[in-house]
Amino acid sequence: MKRSIGAVAVLAATGMALTACGQSSSDADTIELTITQNAIAGGKNAAAADHIANWVIPKFEAAQKAKGKDVKVKFVPSGVDDEQYKTKLALDLKSKKGADVIDIDGIWAGEFAEAGYIKPLSEVAGAETDSWEGWSQIPEAVQGLTTYNDKKYALPIGTDGRVLYFNKTLFQKAGLPADWQPKSWQEVIDAGNKLKTAGVPTPIQINAGTAMGEATSMQGVLPLLAGAGGEIFKDGKWSGASQPLKDALGLYQQIYGGSGLGDPKLQQEAKGRDKSFAEFADGKIGILMEGDYFWRGVVNPTDGVAKMADRDQVVGFAMIPAIQPGKGIRGQDFVSMSGGALRTINPNSKHPKEAFELAAFTLSPEALKEETKQNVRITPRTDVNKEILTGDPLLMFISEKVLPLTAYRPPLAVYPQVSAALQEATAQVVSGKAPDQAATDYQAKLEGLVGGAGNVAS
Repeated sequence: MKRSIGAVAVLAATGMALTACGQSSSDADTIELTITQNAIAGGKNAAAADHIANWVIPKFEAAQKAKGKDVKVKFVPSGVDDEQYKTKLALDLKSKKGADVIDIDGIWAGEFAEAGYIKPLSEVAGAETDSWEGWSQIPEAVQGLTTYNDKKYALPIGTDGRVLYFNKTLFQKAGLPADWQPKSWQEVIDAGNKLKTAGVPTPIQINAGTAMGEATSMQGVLPLLAGAGGEIFKDGKWSGASQPLKDALGLYQQIYGGSGLGDPKLQQEAKGRDKSFAEFADGKIGILMEGDYFWRGVVNPTDGVAKMADRDQVVGFAMIPAIQPGKGIRGQDFVSMSGGALRTINPNSKHPKEAFELAAFTLSPEALKEETKQNVRITPRTDVNKEILTGDPLLMFISEKVLPLTAYRPPLAVYPQVSAALQEATAQVVSGKAPDQAATDYQAKLEGLVGGAGNVAS
């Protein structure tokens, strides 16, 4: 995923330590709060930094004043690499320092919760966090991003979703419908064969291999695993050489194992994903599994990295089908995967209730509509999305159709290593290894990563 992740940091370079979390003031009646993100004016995530500093803070302070509270908020910016930011944040929280309101990547939540760096919202700021009005507007699947061990640790800032994109011009050439919506994997393969017959160079592109990194997991093997009814982590165990994984790897074999439906070399090139973007834009790829970043940032007619002037007329999109109707996770007909960032409350805040009010204020309809005026994105709130996404058919489609059925990666520290092992399994299949053998090899590696066979379901 190429979208920047909001994350908390302290300006170590300037020696600005957030040692006074919810700092006390010379005026005992003044409540001082700090809010921080991995964003800085004129630099990384500049728009987000400007929104907090120039809109959220003055509006929130005025709203608190109207309630009879003297609240002063300070934004502490940053603009560093996400991993640097994560490390600094962990150190701050471990030493009971840091800002009152902090942003983290959703994938870090379980790790931070296990370490005690963050705690359930209701423990930090009280039971009223459960009755926040926003929850009623956030799909349950999206709320799952905030949840660890059945407790909510944060508020969701935003999310995304994966779909199948297709080229309507190529589809017309192959005698396929412009409103294509496959209901099974076989229907995807059937469409690929028609595209091949019509002379399309690469009928189907689904990310595979290690060169594409996490894109292989999020836009490839994890959605397919979900489509076959599997989850990478469930009920305290990691999914090993299960039938759903064998099914997912079997689809890779159908596409890349000599059928001519996919380009195996593309999966092994260092710049393979970027090349797939360019080839889709050039009308050489018929079907592509990708996230909404592809629509917003790649083929965007205005400023995409592989601009398509006729994007809105040529690019179609469909939900990712389960292997067969009703055979996806939770008995679903269609599946997806999503990522996202979280906004949480420092357990060491001296003013946790006001800190939660600030975090909630940033995710109010008014605040989100203001924030997305210049850069439209999918927010976690259905009510806001219905209003701001009306001019963007793909984002509206994901908000209405995809988010209610999506799934998320497990927020556990070992996940990146498990993900890399999954990528290796797809690489093996693309290189000619049988899916069952690749699944067996994956399980052996998985057991070594997660503490033995007792932690693996197969």
